[in-house]
Amino acid sequence: MSTEKPTENPPTGKAASRTKRADAVRNQRTLLAAAAEVFVTSGVDAPIRQIAAKAGVGMGTIYRHFPTRADLVTAVYRHQIEACAEAGPRLLAEADSPFDALRQWIDLFVDFLVTKHGLADALQSDSSRFTALHTYFLDRLGPVCTELLSAAVDAGDIRPGTQPYELMRGIGNLCIGRDTDPRYDPRRLIELLLLGLRQPRQT
Repeated sequence: MSTEKPTENPPTGKAASRTKRADAVRNQRTLLAAAAEVFVTSGVDAPIRQIAAKAGVGMGTIYRHFPTRADLVTAVYRHQIEACAEAGPRLLAEADSPFDALRQWIDLFVDFLVTKHGLADALQSDSSRFTALHTYFLDRLGPVCTELLSAAVDAGDIRPGTQPYELMRGIGNLCIGRDTDPRYDPRRLIELLLLGLRQPRQT
């Protein structure tokens, strides 16, 4: 009698299609995460070969998914918006306090804004796409910022009255110039901004 274990049959039909789609989504997310890291350090004009090396794929793979640089930058932009949006509830559940969750989320938001520098130039040939992305950005991240701020206010961590859009806009303005002046670190000023939001502890 044979002692060989029966081998599992490979998925077929709809199951195979779902597996391929899941693999394709994972591969694309890996590629976008790698591109985002390269954009943070080298800007949106970084060589495609640098992104390919970071992702561990060939340049042809990138061009197959994203025929133009604008396509790639747009996809990275949306990828990071989703990452920021999904991080908010998770940080609220895991952080030591709502203020710590807000601070950690803002750190992710700053990473995203650094990647965003140069986006307008990359998309200047398609202003309608940029407008749609800006709307998408506000629709996805505005509610997350609102939830984090409300939780911090309810916990007595920060003063009430700060509007989510104002905070996001202010942080964005502080990030301007980071990539043109190595002496400027926006995170130092953002930390001061956060300290200014703190609710004074009563003695």
